[in-house]
Amino acid sequence: MSQSPTSTGDLLAATVPMVRTLNLEFEETGAERAVLRLPDQPAYHNHVGGPHAGAMFTLAESASGAIVLAAFGDQLGRATPLAVRSEIAYKKLAMGSVTATAELGRPAAEILAELDAGQRPEFPVRVSITREDGAETGEMTIWWTLRPNK
Repeated sequence: MSQSPTSTGDLLAATVPMVRTLNLEFEETGAERAVLRLPDQPAYHNHVGGPHAGAMFTLAESASGAIVLAAFGDQLGRATPLAVRSEIAYKKLAMGSVTATAELGRPAAEILAELDAGQRPEFPVRVSITREDGAETGEMTIWWTLRPNK
């Protein structure tokens, strides 16, 4: 299932208050890739004037949620997507606006096959965080599951 950036963004903004709080912008959302942007906002700066680590974490986690929703939103009647763990690495100083690009770490068809077999699949979503000059400032992996609804 592929949703437009507006519909996915609207859905996440309606259900996840932090998306609204940080004014995240949805540039691309699809089952293969999601791209979200955190505008430069002084209210969310750290001690050196760049985006706070917590804001960058939320940006990356939200990008992962957007791709999961785009890839598996048509399964919500039978399974609930949940983040189960994550790891983030801050690699370079981020200044200005930053962008998170998320990609599924396993083919969606493989994940759905596990769900169809009665399993609770887990899968990684890899996210790259970049600043305006294209330099990667961070990377994150979020492990998601599709928990079957009872």
